[in-house]
Amino acid sequence: MNRFFTPEQTAALLQTLEQAHVPTAYDHAKHRLALLDDNGEELAFLRLPITQQYGNGLAETKKTNYVILLIQAGNCAMGYFENGVNLDHKVYRSYMVRKKQGKSQIKYLKTKGKSRAGSRVRLGETAEFFENINGRLQDYFEEHEIDRIAISCSKTLLPYLYSSKVPTPFQKQDPRLLKIPKHIHTPIYEVLLDANRYLQRGELVFEEAQLSMVERLIESARLGPADAEEEEENE
Repeated sequence: MNRFFTPEQTAALLQTLEQAHVPTAYDHAKHRLALLDDNGEELAFLRLPITQQYGNGLAETKKTNYVILLIQAGNCAMGYFENGVNLDHKVYRSYMVRKKQGKSQIKYLKTKGKSRAGSRVRLGETAEFFENINGRLQDYFEEHEIDRIAISCSKTLLPYLYSSKVPTPFQKQDPRLLKIPKHIHTPIYEVLLDANRYLQRGELVFEEAQLSMVERLIESARLGPADAEEEEENE
């Protein structure tokens, strides 16, 4: 189960947790706060808005520059954002999928290991696809100071992102990386904006057994009704 909150509501909820001395543990990589019981077991977690920075038990909304990068086989949507506002975006498409099998050329080669003319074309476009992505990323990083990198990319494609002839402007273990804990549809501009709206909200994720606890927290924070529960895929 989950509940969504505005940044202001999220800050109020964090203040309530602090005042109630609820044990918590912050995970920077996932930008979320685990709510713990007295034995240190996780009861729920609160994912913080990307525009909020966490410290000393509180989240502070500061000017935040970030990139959202959404990659699937043959499709990419990416953009640069300041305080939630999209200032630049780009969508890339590439001929990476074998039409009959509906399988990306990368996955096909792992199972068949062959490279005919059509395969070579697809592999060439795959290389260009990632070179274009990294070239755009380099532009963003040269022009702006980036605070966070929100990414959705399968494990199959990540090696091609990092091994491209045009390098990424960040390393695999960059502490600014934030994996988007949500299913992403085929990346287009509208999907990029949907991902941004999701990242700008706080999200409290919990089991049904913790519903009464969550309702007490919401009432104590004087938030009023939170957003309706939504079917989101979390990790």
